[in-house]
Amino acid sequence: MNSLFELEETDEEFNSLETLVLKGRIFPGKSEGAKFIRLRWVQRQIKEKLGFLPYRGTLNIRLTEESIGRKKALTRTNGLEILPATGYCGGKLFRAHLGNVECAVVFPEIADYPEDVIEVIASVNLRRKLGLADGDFIKVDVMF
Repeated sequence: MNSLFELEETDEEFNSLETLVLKGRIFPGKSEGAKFIRLRWVQRQIKEKLGFLPYRGTLNIRLTEESIGRKKALTRTNGLEILPATGYCGGKLFRAHLGNVECAVVFPEIADYPEDVIEVIASVNLRRKLGLADGDFIKVDVMF
């Protein structure tokens, strides 16, 4: 496990009025998020809304039970919208930080998307940049 990201579980729900902390473990995805991120119209909207071109993959995090409820509350707030092209789903983006790296959490607007999963994007490969591996317990500070 990566000691930089080992955390104690706490009851603290918010660091401030504008930040929500989501915690969970990294796990390998099915590359579905990566396929979405590689679409030109998605890349263009992310660049326009977040100011960076995303690395062509996502970091998948399986949330703790406590963070699942926080995610549900977050999805009911206004995020930055990814407007879908014909035949595709849309999504919401929320600016975030993972360690010292600026990133964003992506919530695909898919009916059967798992409630205990989030996907994180950044301009860099987060696994390489932060030395992350499957099973590492991390926290993501999400701004809303």
